[in-house]
Amino acid sequence: MEPEHLNKKDKEQIDLLTKRFFDLFTNTDDKIPNVKALKSFFIKEGIIINNSFENPLIYNLDNFITPREEILTNGTLTDFREHEISEKTEIFRNIAQRFCHYKKSGKLNEKPFTSEGMKTIQFIKTANQWKISSVTWSDIE
Repeated sequence: MEPEHLNKKDKEQIDLLTKRFFDLFTNTDDKIPNVKALKSFFIKEGIIINNSFENPLIYNLDNFITPREEILTNGTLTDFREHEISEKTEIFRNIAQRFCHYKKSGKLNEKPFTSEGMKTIQFIKTANQWKISSVTWSDIE
């Protein structure tokens, strides 16, 4: 059975949730990121995986949020912005997957950097609301 878009409203909700997810980490123009808000985007059992290295780094929400909140607010990572370049979203009933190419930039320890990579984001729909169940990414070096 081929995945299908249930309706335009589902795709719009997933687009908005994804944009909010990427924007959450932005600290440009004196913006203070509210990384704890990730908990409202995810199901309680959400999982986040950085598979950019030989061994994947696997996080639950709490052990992902704490270090990100610290580096985004203590001056370690400044002028940070991450955004989608392209995406493909497939929706089937109450599950969805988004595969996206993204770019990020900022200053890490005052040194400017840019990077890009691919993310896969899985969603589930509960009580007529889309939530993220997992995010996995791999940066292009």
